[in-house]
Amino acid sequence: MFDTKSQDKDDLQQRIKDLEEKMSQPDFWQIKEKAQVIIREISSLKEELLGFSKYDKRSAIITIFSGAGGDDAEDFSAMLFNMYLKFIENNGWKIFILHQHKNDHGGYRNLTFEVEGKTVYGILKNESGVHRLVRLSPFNAKKQRHTSFSMVEVVPKLEHNDEQDLVISEDDLRIEFSRSSGPGGQNVNKRETAVRIVHIPTNIAVHVESERTQEKNRDKALTLLRAKLYRKNEEDQKRQKESMYISKTTEIEWGNQIRSYVLHPYKMIKDHRTKVEVKDVESVLEDGKLEEFIKAERDL
Repeated sequence: MFDTKSQDKDDLQQRIKDLEEKMSQPDFWQIKEKAQVIIREISSLKEELLGFSKYDKRSAIITIFSGAGGDDAEDFSAMLFNMYLKFIENNGWKIFILHQHKNDHGGYRNLTFEVEGKTVYGILKNESGVHRLVRLSPFNAKKQRHTSFSMVEVVPKLEHNDEQDLVISEDDLRIEFSRSSGPGGQNVNKRETAVRIVHIPTNIAVHVESERTQEKNRDKALTLLRAKLYRKNEEDQKRQKESMYISKTTEIEWGNQIRSYVLHPYKMIKDHRTKVEVKDVESVLEDGKLEEFIKAERDL
């Protein structure tokens, strides 16, 4: 069978060799800017060779969507957010809310936040996927066992100089403006500063309202959209290599969950990819101790 991973490794090694030969030329530093671009590319290729994808050292943007389960699912999204918040605090990272849609019970229909820190994307990118909760529902008078789902999406934080990596046609965008529901005072709420952008070919949508001006929210939304499209391309390539193509639209359902959080009739959190199981559910959900899951996923 043809080994695509070996071929990819050979291609990377050859590209590194070619660039290093350029570095050895006497006139390499004559154009300083060009030389620095080549040096950065060599560094990036070497990291990729060691198993780091291109943006692993970047900060990340995380979105949590509530799926099937009504109030329970929206409450579960809040639980996941608090879990990640503790993990973020434990690592000394910073967090910025970009958009949130809360319900009347303190749960989230959806929530998008930026996590700023070194190698955040590389550490958290495999948290992307469907998470499942099984418990006695606090929203049901009969206290019946209930299953709910939330989906987590982790994308790298891109910068303006990354635009060349993913060019988006303006004709493929639908841009909508509305009044911001977030912080910022009366001036924010009087004007339509919140921005929602839909990428028509893929139906991927982003919503940003964290900035005070429409222009800044639009710029941030476009950068976030590029990151989501990058992540989609990355996942599509991965599935293609593994001959595991599935539907382009990932549904929040039973069939494609990555982790289960069972609180009744017993307590256990199980990752379905690595088979790691943790019985101390409070240490994960309340204290944000995700290290065992993250390490096992990276070691696959």
